[in-house]
Amino acid sequence: MTRLVVRDCGAGTTIQDAGRFGYQRYGVGPAGAMDRIALAVANLLVGNAPGTGAIEFALFGGSFLVEDGDVRVALAGALADLRIDGEAVPVLTSATARAGQVISVGPARAGVFMVLAVSGGFTLKADLGSQSFHLRAGLGGVDRQPVKPGQKLAVAGTPAGPELTVSRAPNVAAGAYRIVLGPQDDYFTDAGIRTLTEQAYAVSAQADRMGYRLTGPKVEHARGYNIVSDGIVTGSIQVPGSGEPIVLLADRQTTGGYPKIATIISADLPRFVQQRPGSEVRFTVVSRAEAIAAAREQAAMLAAVAEGLKAAGGGLDAERLLSLNLIDGWVDARRGEAEETRVAG
Repeated sequence: MTRLVVRDCGAGTTIQDAGRFGYQRYGVGPAGAMDRIALAVANLLVGNAPGTGAIEFALFGGSFLVEDGDVRVALAGALADLRIDGEAVPVLTSATARAGQVISVGPARAGVFMVLAVSGGFTLKADLGSQSFHLRAGLGGVDRQPVKPGQKLAVAGTPAGPELTVSRAPNVAAGAYRIVLGPQDDYFTDAGIRTLTEQAYAVSAQADRMGYRLTGPKVEHARGYNIVSDGIVTGSIQVPGSGEPIVLLADRQTTGGYPKIATIISADLPRFVQQRPGSEVRFTVVSRAEAIAAAREQAAMLAAVAEGLKAAGGGLDAERLLSLNLIDGWVDARRGEAEETRVAG
């Protein structure tokens, strides 16, 4: 069985898949890849299902010695160099590393989170149905630990089919992010909501997989900043007593007692999580229907990515891509209201 021997890696290197769901009622958050589009694309490039467990890097990459076999690899997400024995692999392209070769991922030149997928994923024990490492819960990962030098990661598959490439560049640029107001926007004054939607914020140094604290103008509360704790979703924007927003992300808690003024729509979260401390953040309000339309547009974009996958022996066609569950919360127009709410969140 092929193994990757971890030679070195950054402190924020973990195993992440599509996430851990069905346990939030017990206080267990979903974890999962911060940039789920990067996870899907990297996996598709090596022939995996889009939610397969992969290595997620935060800012700093790492290097791995291939042992006892060959492996197909692909990197997506933040802009960084992927090399095999020092030879550069083109951006968003899968490549085969042979036994004895070294796979290296450089530091991110733009963005924060990179995802390295391998053929077949990793043969790691799943906790509550997921390999995703969650630091605070002590679940998933490599024996419930992050990826560290000296570990040997067993690869579940071997290279199959042609090497593939994606013709569309990733988008990690800062800018405006669409939000749906609520569920506690009535806890804020009209002036407070205008502040959130008309003023610029910056990602602070207090940013990790749990959430990004933003710095900037204070959002004015209308009737206090404490509520009876209720559910939180990925992308929820809490506003504590300081008046500065906090965007809650993959490793978030499942409930919270600060009012949530809005939620970043799911289609914009992959780009939002790629913003570094100091990046400018602006918000614009959209309706739930617009949030659903954005999710559908993202699915169409992924279909276009599939059409761009090219190789000498053929590529992955759009029909196959659309048959896969690429987007959490993707809705079918024939399905009910409850599923639409998941997309808006």
